[in-house]
Amino acid sequence: MPLALLALAVGAFGIGTTEFVMMGLLPDVADDLHISIPAAGHLVSAYALGVVIGAPLLAAVTARMSRRTVLIALMGLFVVGNALSAVAPGNDSLLAARFLSGLPHGAFFGVGAVVATNMAAPERKARSVSLMFLGLTVANVAGVPAATLMGQHLGWRATFLGVSAIGLAAIASLALLIPHDRAAAPATGLRGELAALRSVPVWLALGTTVAGFGALFAAYSYITPMLTDAAGFAENRVTLLLALFGVGATAGNLLGGRLADHSLRGTLFGGLVSLAAVLLLFPLLMRAEWSAALAVTLLGTAAFITGSPLQLMVMEKATAAPSLASSANQAAFNLANAGGAWIGGLALAAGFGVTSPALAGAVLAVLGLGVAGVAYAVDRRHEAAHEVTHEGRVVAAHVPEHAGALRS
Repeated sequence: MPLALLALAVGAFGIGTTEFVMMGLLPDVADDLHISIPAAGHLVSAYALGVVIGAPLLAAVTARMSRRTVLIALMGLFVVGNALSAVAPGNDSLLAARFLSGLPHGAFFGVGAVVATNMAAPERKARSVSLMFLGLTVANVAGVPAATLMGQHLGWRATFLGVSAIGLAAIASLALLIPHDRAAAPATGLRGELAALRSVPVWLALGTTVAGFGALFAAYSYITPMLTDAAGFAENRVTLLLALFGVGATAGNLLGGRLADHSLRGTLFGGLVSLAAVLLLFPLLMRAEWSAALAVTLLGTAAFITGSPLQLMVMEKATAAPSLASSANQAAFNLANAGGAWIGGLALAAGFGVTSPALAGAVLAVLGLGVAGVAYAVDRRHEAAHEVTHEGRVVAAHVPEHAGALRS
């Protein structure tokens, strides 16, 4: 694998750290800015909104630029957003800075996935994407806990300064390791880029991402009360258990990339089935500490097996605009984050029990499996139609020129 993938992984590590560290810093930020915890929670939403808006927008407007230049520029915007977060004087300015920090997130992963696949051999494309995402999953194991501890001991502003430093390291890595490219995406213009997203297979792939990762976040958003109220863990042990989720996610990401190079569709179906099974078993696994720890690890593994296959599938369905489609998949991931958390919350509010969000997630995983099945059927129909058309052209090409005269 090219060493340049390390540069992409460093950028992914910084992005993953800043995305998830806010959850652990909410009490500190709320106390310092004299706002409530729910109000501080809007800082998480502001970042996600930035991802959803910035992912397709920045990918589309930078389509004609060198992808190396785009990656460096996006990481520069990431550094600026986090530096502004560190010096924000109040809640409103911090909201704006978090939104700005989220803007380059999806486009970086989208363009980075295209660069990663272009540098890898055809039989290693999914593996190359998984190595880029390795930075994101490792951030959950090491980056987020370390950044949270930094914020608790040195103040939350120090955390965002530290993340900015990671961004600067990523810029240096990108400049040194990513090869210069003379041309980026096809110069089809903004309309041409957007037209590539009108394809039904592209939207089915994006729908699978929303449902599949919505299943993850329906459960993961409420994993702390499950671990404390159902499994009986003390609150000070939850951070360690969340690191186990990161370990599982890292293993699932690497496994999914390797398997998808052999069977893209099979890996996707297998991952979604595994995710539904793990979530269905959650109420049973949360009855003891050892099995709850296993459940958290398996949740990360099953969910992230599907990450690389989904990213690669979206890119393959939009060959005219792979960067835009790949970035749109990151927007879909964040919609899954918000939507899954909302659906899991509905299950809790309905009084179905502390582990009910996991069962709601299982339903979403089955829904994702259904959407993936429809996508497979559509692909098969298109392939069959293409074969019929191709065979018709071959037959026509072999009809003798004097055949019409003989019939007449």
